[in-house]
Amino acid sequence: MKYPIGIQTFCKIREDGYVYVDKTAMVYQLVTTGTIYFLSRPRRFGKSLLVSTLEAYYLGRKELFEGLAIAELEKDWLEYPVFKMDFNGDVFAHPGVLKDKIEAYISKWEVIYGKDSLDLTTGDRFKGVLERAWKQTGRRAVVLIDEYDKPILDALDTPQEATNRDLLKGLYSTFKSADAALQFVLLTGVTKFSQVSVFSGFNQPKDISMDARFETLCGITQREIEHYFAEPIAALTEKYQCSVEEMKDMLRQQYDGYHFSDKLTGIYNPFSVLNAFDQTRISDFWYATGTPTYLEKLLKHNHEQINELTGKYYVPAMFVDYKADVEKPLPMIYQSGYLTIKDYDMRHDRYLLDFPNNEVRQGFLTMIANSYLKPKNDD
Repeated sequence: MKYPIGIQTFCKIREDGYVYVDKTAMVYQLVTTGTIYFLSRPRRFGKSLLVSTLEAYYLGRKELFEGLAIAELEKDWLEYPVFKMDFNGDVFAHPGVLKDKIEAYISKWEVIYGKDSLDLTTGDRFKGVLERAWKQTGRRAVVLIDEYDKPILDALDTPQEATNRDLLKGLYSTFKSADAALQFVLLTGVTKFSQVSVFSGFNQPKDISMDARFETLCGITQREIEHYFAEPIAALTEKYQCSVEEMKDMLRQQYDGYHFSDKLTGIYNPFSVLNAFDQTRISDFWYATGTPTYLEKLLKHNHEQINELTGKYYVPAMFVDYKADVEKPLPMIYQSGYLTIKDYDMRHDRYLLDFPNNEVRQGFLTMIANSYLKPKNDD
């Protein structure tokens, strides 16, 4: 079995025979029930793969979806003009980096669809490209933006943050004025910034981050673990000299426990559990990839003890929207995946937040210790 660790391209996974947990039935539901979406998930949770899957779908790559659920649902397989922006690879803490990145994307598309000399601003140029693509192809444009918030998170708590925020606001405001030319829009990221920041100026996207219909769109469920990965579970069982049920329980304690709606469907971190299967060992893989610097910056401003945040009930407004208030890091901690929903009080519309699993608890406490205590050695 080949595990797609670090591979975020749908066509590569399908063409090269990597294991793929089929999410395409939900992808079809997504594209047929709405137009502009926003999805927040922690890092290493499969957001980039979702974007790549949608890109392949809208390019009409029918052959890549053979044998998957969507092959029985989609009949037309039309090709649309797709505009994909990926903010994963760059560091946007320095002046000019974000502007150059956006300009490079738009310039590339202007080569394909032409340029109007009257389009002066970045937003105007992007709108012009979308509208010309619609007219030239006869099909509306698809816009996919991966890690839309990274330019702000990279520059958090620095003078560059305001500049990056304004650049993104100008870019995203295009979606309102170019609405007629748009077939589908998806923005993914870790944080949901409040409506007064980057999302102001254009039609509010439909936030599906806590929508029960799409809570398993990224990540792996218990049913999927047992369906797709019986072979590596058996290998771990042999190595750790335990029963299959005991191994499943160990995996749940270590990697399961994320919940993204009041339905409370347990979800595994895909990066961690795939690494465990690949290396045939249970370890803290997610934390080893590094702590987000923006989270460390926020925690330095925080006056609450971390144990005062965990194991408490909160109304959604307290942890869903990030209001850019460094004195209240709870939304960022939740959206980054260090806390998750553990229970739902329907009568009072409150959610219990706590650590998802042992891996995250251990990693978070280690980060806190290093940040606050600044130890001279590993003790």
